[in-house]
Amino acid sequence: MSTTIDDRRRQAEHGSPNKIKTAIGSAAGTCVENYDFVAYGTASALYFGDVFFPESDPVVGTLLSFATLGVGFLMRPIGGSVGGYLADRFGRKPVLVGALLIMGIATFAIGLLPTYAQVGVLAPALLVTIRVIQGLAFGAEWGGAVLMAFEHAPWRHRGRFAAIPQAGNPLGIALANIAFLSAASLDGDWAWRIPFLASAILIGVGLFVRLRLNESPEFEAVKASGKVVRNPFLTVIREDWRNILRVIALRVVESCAYYLTATYLLSYITKRNEADRNIALAGVVIASVIAVGTTLGAGALTDRVGRRKVYLVGCILAIAFGIPMYLMANTGEPFLIILLFIIGIGVIHAVLTGTQGAWFAELFNTSTRTSGASIGYQVAASIAGFAPFLAVLLANSWGWIGPALFYVAVGIVGLAGVLATKETWGPTQRAEVDAVIRGDADSQSVQAAPA
Repeated sequence: MSTTIDDRRRQAEHGSPNKIKTAIGSAAGTCVENYDFVAYGTASALYFGDVFFPESDPVVGTLLSFATLGVGFLMRPIGGSVGGYLADRFGRKPVLVGALLIMGIATFAIGLLPTYAQVGVLAPALLVTIRVIQGLAFGAEWGGAVLMAFEHAPWRHRGRFAAIPQAGNPLGIALANIAFLSAASLDGDWAWRIPFLASAILIGVGLFVRLRLNESPEFEAVKASGKVVRNPFLTVIREDWRNILRVIALRVVESCAYYLTATYLLSYITKRNEADRNIALAGVVIASVIAVGTTLGAGALTDRVGRRKVYLVGCILAIAFGIPMYLMANTGEPFLIILLFIIGIGVIHAVLTGTQGAWFAELFNTSTRTSGASIGYQVAASIAGFAPFLAVLLANSWGWIGPALFYVAVGIVGLAGVLATKETWGPTQRAEVDAVIRGDADSQSVQAAPA
């Protein structure tokens, strides 16, 4: 790709010719990946405690089920590190395609697994093995998807474009829960097998779209200039470890808040009253559909007011909502149960995810961007993977106030991350980009808008 000043000016003002196709393609894959990963979380909350750990008492069975959920999260930093390294060294597109293919095969395989009643301890062993593979693939997925959309976008609208793949998250969540709702009336194991087997359709669509994408223009520019870093993983750890820690703090609130709501609270409501299971699942579906629009809106808003302000609002809402969320759940009222999921997922979680794409990308240079953003993002995810497990322990000791205060605590961690992270898109950066578009400045100096 040509790296002339005119090319950079056109990229800054208009983005690449394939920017919309790239953003939608990234979102399609993200949707599939989240369907696959969230399907496991839902099955853990509703079925796997009995299917794979039947000899345990109900509390221990739930703990073991959530522990296998956490195993996948432990693998995500490794997947993020490997995927980020490959994306920064060889390109974003191959990583996107490979991660989606591996994730899809692993998810389909869960639908074929034998149960504990059929093969004994081999069943949970196979389940854990597949979770390891899922975690590696999912860890490699996020950075490439979001950064492809970010790097194809016009510079003044990167928040909006980076939010499009993020909107694939709640869409995948909605589809996964729709699948479980649709299969809930089926007999026996088919109630949880069908959602995993049905993922094959989404995988085929996602691969078809992603194979047609073009490589990131910014990676191509770095490659053409001979500035590809030999070891992006070590470089970003050595030079940008502070930003990695900031990303971890910012991401912890979003990821923990989601799994404390969509996974643990779903289990909590169901165990209080089995009849509320479908109401809670419907609440997650409705909230996830709403979250698609909220995510896109939050991303666009960051282009106008900045990334930091929008994320600050999301963290404050999380802190304020922790205790009321459980008060609403404890009423057993269908309307309040659905409303709490709308607020928790459709508003709070979506505001945070809609802001992350552009903000996290802008904290790192192009040559190490995927590695830096992915490491921080996935380390936080590995922490959040054990949030439902810890919530069960807290609830068993203190009742509902334990997980409620846990939710508040992760909001405070996110707030600390916001206060520790500088704004990356404000009047100064907008003026610099406008100067590039006019031809009055060196575009290379602002291509990443670093804080």
